[in-house]
Amino acid sequence: MNIANWLASTARLHPEAPALLTGTRVDADYATFARRAAAIGAHLARAYAIAPGDRVALFLHNTTSYLECLYGIWWIGAVAIPINAKLHGREAAWICGNAGAQLAIVGDATRPLLDDARADLPGGMRMLSVDDEAYRRLREVAGLAAPLPRDDNDLAWLFYTSGTTGRPKGVMLSHGNLVAMSLCYMADVDQATPRDASLYAAPISHGAGLYNFIHVRMGGRHVVPDSGGFDSDEVLDLARQLGDVVMFAAPTMVRRLVQAAKHRGETGEGLRTIIYGGAPMYLADIQDAIATMGQRFVQIYGQGESPMTITSLGRDWHAAVDHPLYLQRLASAGPAQSVMELRITGEDGDVLAVGETGEIEAKGAAVMLGYWDNPKANAEALKDGWLRTGDVGRLDADGFLTLSDRSKDVIISGGTNIYPREVEEALLTHDAVSEVSVIGVPDPEWGETIVACVVLTAANAADEAALDAHCLKAIARFKRPKRYVFLDTLPKNNYGKVLKTALREMMR
Repeated sequence: MNIANWLASTARLHPEAPALLTGTRVDADYATFARRAAAIGAHLARAYAIAPGDRVALFLHNTTSYLECLYGIWWIGAVAIPINAKLHGREAAWICGNAGAQLAIVGDATRPLLDDARADLPGGMRMLSVDDEAYRRLREVAGLAAPLPRDDNDLAWLFYTSGTTGRPKGVMLSHGNLVAMSLCYMADVDQATPRDASLYAAPISHGAGLYNFIHVRMGGRHVVPDSGGFDSDEVLDLARQLGDVVMFAAPTMVRRLVQAAKHRGETGEGLRTIIYGGAPMYLADIQDAIATMGQRFVQIYGQGESPMTITSLGRDWHAAVDHPLYLQRLASAGPAQSVMELRITGEDGDVLAVGETGEIEAKGAAVMLGYWDNPKANAEALKDGWLRTGDVGRLDADGFLTLSDRSKDVIISGGTNIYPREVEEALLTHDAVSEVSVIGVPDPEWGETIVACVVLTAANAADEAALDAHCLKAIARFKRPKRYVFLDTLPKNNYGKVLKTALREMMR
């Protein structure tokens, strides 16, 4: 099934329902949204010879036009390549070249970046700007009455990984993958309703955009903030005005939102659900978030290779304060989502017993088709249908997954595995610590030594001795950092993940 059929169906059943909003202003109802998508698709086919299976890049900041273009691409059976607008022009051009994109849909802010990198673009690739008057006119031409048929295994979304350890890889997500992910949302994450306002404060090119599908199917509102991105005060204001706001947020965004709510003396009125994921959420942070804003939180764990769908820790588990394992559950990423299986494997590939720590592997209907034009990476990541995530964790007897770290981030000191997240969790309970990232640094005697990179709060101060004493109250002596480095900020990528590779280079 072509997932664009969900838009076509909602437009028939609820044509006057508000669909696309910028701030509180309605840009389009569902009838208009679908008509524009069909018109865009027709223009792509006619003016740019885009055919089913052809790749079209979207190098755009968040805007309601982004969603129109996504569905225009799928309407004619083509493949969308969403590219984060914060990337350098040469990085975006490399993605276009690797994917063989025939067209890039851009805006006034991103077109110059590709123009400057034109030498790296695929030959003959053209550009269409959503900020041109011609774009607004082409949305009104006649298009196909219904999306072209697609099979479940046909490619729909070509997502490029962040590439923190080299060139990004193109994750191939099919229409069937996207449907499975969306239905898991209803079963495992949250109950989407027509009243919802899905707020795109994080990039549409990433996790926030992947959650558009179920809200299209249910006829909810899709809201792009006036700023086009994340601003804590803007989010809190929009939530009050719109009500029933649902948003995906990285843990760094949740922390900023909580700080803003505290400063304003608010609890997040109008925010119905905050779905967090994409990076570690530490126990102390989620406890603080719940204490400040109440039970509005759901956690998901996934990767681009199995988008948003490996596990979920639902609202009920966040609220189960009387459960004897409450803190253990709250520190976990939850059980497998409905279409997924999980297992933990050792270095030899054997499946490990309950409670043992190893590599997390996942299997199910949401797992990618594979990597674009990369058989070597496919052989490394996929085995008998199982996705090797590269993440480390353990399963308890009830199937709850607790994440440790990326396998490449595990520190081996004196022959013993040390999981940085455990050390980070301990340090974050100190009042003076705002952020922390723990890394291993080469050491001639121990193999690696443990270094904590710490950002202190403005109101508090702490020295190495104080943090060392604090660690010894919570974790074994051999796990404590041997060195503390105090920084103003931690380096992060465009999605809010701390770049441990950059920290390791800094330490060198």
